[in-house]
Amino acid sequence: MPSAPSPPVAGPNSETPSRTASLQRAARAAIDYVQSVNDRPVAPSPEAEAALGALRGPLPSAPASAEEVIELLAKYGSQATSAIAGGRYFGFVIGGCVPAAMGASWLVSAWDQNAGLHVASPVAAELEETALEWTRQLLGLPEGCGGSVVTGATLANFVALAAARHRLLERAGWDVENDGLFGAPELTVVVGEEAHSSLHKALGMLGLGRKRVVRVPVDAQGRMRADALPHLDERTILCLQAGNVNTGSFDPAPAICPAARDAGAWIHVDGAFGLWAATSSRYRHLIEGFELADSWATDAHKWPNIGYDCGVALVRDVNALRGAMSIQAAYLQESLMRDPSHYTPELSRRARGVELWAGLRSLGQSGMAEIVERTCDLAQRFAVGLRTAGHRVLNDVVLNQVLVSFGSAERTLRTVARVQQEGTCWCGSTVWQGHTAMRISVSSWMTTEEDVDRSLAAMLKAAEG
Repeated sequence: MPSAPSPPVAGPNSETPSRTASLQRAARAAIDYVQSVNDRPVAPSPEAEAALGALRGPLPSAPASAEEVIELLAKYGSQATSAIAGGRYFGFVIGGCVPAAMGASWLVSAWDQNAGLHVASPVAAELEETALEWTRQLLGLPEGCGGSVVTGATLANFVALAAARHRLLERAGWDVENDGLFGAPELTVVVGEEAHSSLHKALGMLGLGRKRVVRVPVDAQGRMRADALPHLDERTILCLQAGNVNTGSFDPAPAICPAARDAGAWIHVDGAFGLWAATSSRYRHLIEGFELADSWATDAHKWPNIGYDCGVALVRDVNALRGAMSIQAAYLQESLMRDPSHYTPELSRRARGVELWAGLRSLGQSGMAEIVERTCDLAQRFAVGLRTAGHRVLNDVVLNQVLVSFGSAERTLRTVARVQQEGTCWCGSTVWQGHTAMRISVSSWMTTEEDVDRSLAAMLKAAEG
């Protein structure tokens, strides 16, 4: 008599019931996490980091059940996270994730769509196109822009600057995508002294050089000085900043952009968080003049609080964007609809545009403005509390960024270390125009006045002695 067949291994090829059970276990773990995240230390403990050893080691020779894997992540992984999803994380201009975007992220993972081609995923392609148009409207940018949904502002800068490189070299009679940069006409890139590091990284990846730039002096708040601009012409890429990463300040676009456009320069705006000031009637004046630019880069995982990862590039000249990013192959089925792969660096890509759509759809115009205005108010609350206690706030708090010195560099760094170790909140340090400072960024929809007051108390205690 033949032996009975062996039971199926509970591995990746298990039947649907096992897959459903793993999703249910993951949902329980995720719900437990978000319900408790505001009650735990913001930074993981040394013990939690050490316990990650349970997740390392050699790859096992045999499969494990999906439930077992999720259980390991819930037990050891959750404890070793930073509480970015809570209300007291003030580092790196990191926002939280609004509920609709978080729920959409779960659904996007279940759908498992490749968002590169319309034919592969109509829902991903069409919701991405809609979300890009909503973003353009919210930011007050020109109609007809082309756009990309990417991982963040670094890649958004890359995409927009690739479009700039394409158009400026095309004007000079050079096909950079086919012929490369060897022997190409020279381009000049102009940046402010306090341009963000992600912009320099994008320039390096594009072969335009991190150091081979013309640097324009800035004022006491980090704003590019319009009176110090070099000569601009049709082979110049001028990079402006909407929201200095330390101070929140804005380059003076009204004083710069008209002349730059007249000179034929391509104007690019790195506005990872600052461009979203356009959504608020109180702060919209800060982005005046930036609509005259040719391209814009921003993050959606900052103020819109879409969750990681999500960034947006918008380009006035849609053909320049498509010329820089387009891909063709016999096996890629062209569509009469918009194929995202013609506007982004990736062919295969997650449908993060669905998450952007869901977050913006849930917020609407007024909800987006409320996040900006409330977090800016809370930044002012930090600044007032710190000044009242006798500490020096180094910047004009024009948006959601606060720089504070607790005296000497040594004392400031010691205070930052104590705050991080104590766990009520998390802030990082920076050096800005020669001053060592604690850098506070209020970006999350979750943050409340109580969160600020608890965090202030922890900061002032850490600064003692």
